[in-house]
Amino acid sequence: MARVSVSLGSNIDRERNIRRAIASLRERYGELILSPVYQTAAVGFSGDDFLNLVVAFATDEDVHAVVENLKAIEQIMGRDKNQPKFSARKIDLDLLTYDDLVLEEGAVEVPRGEILHYAFVLKPLSDIFGDQVHPLLDKTYRELWLEMQAEAGRIEEIKLEL
Repeated sequence: MARVSVSLGSNIDRERNIRRAIASLRERYGELILSPVYQTAAVGFSGDDFLNLVVAFATDEDVHAVVENLKAIEQIMGRDKNQPKFSARKIDLDLLTYDDLVLEEGAVEVPRGEILHYAFVLKPLSDIFGDQVHPLLDKTYRELWLEMQAEAGRIEEIKLEL
């Protein structure tokens, strides 16, 4: 069984779409570990604030199957992949980690590079996998968050029943 983490984000009908995505992930993968939910400003464009969190689960699926399933959930939920990278979205599901696998192959990148660039990814990942070591940097996700925290910008934990 691989231990997987996935970033979830939405800034369109945020609460509803986050709940729908979590329900789809639970249906597919069973028990999930959920980070707190964070509200952050849109990055790269002017738009409504995003809600973001990280979920973790165990799976027997290989890394490519997990990525395909995440894309399928996005498509079912109405994600338009023809939109620019930085734009409003109903849901964004990104594979962050897959055990200690290091892989860059087409659209599959693990660990995902965005972990090191965006507080809305690293903070919730450090909440649930704080003691896990980034396989390329030999630092824990908690250590990486402590390094980023001072320059992270606004990241506000909110209460959301999931």
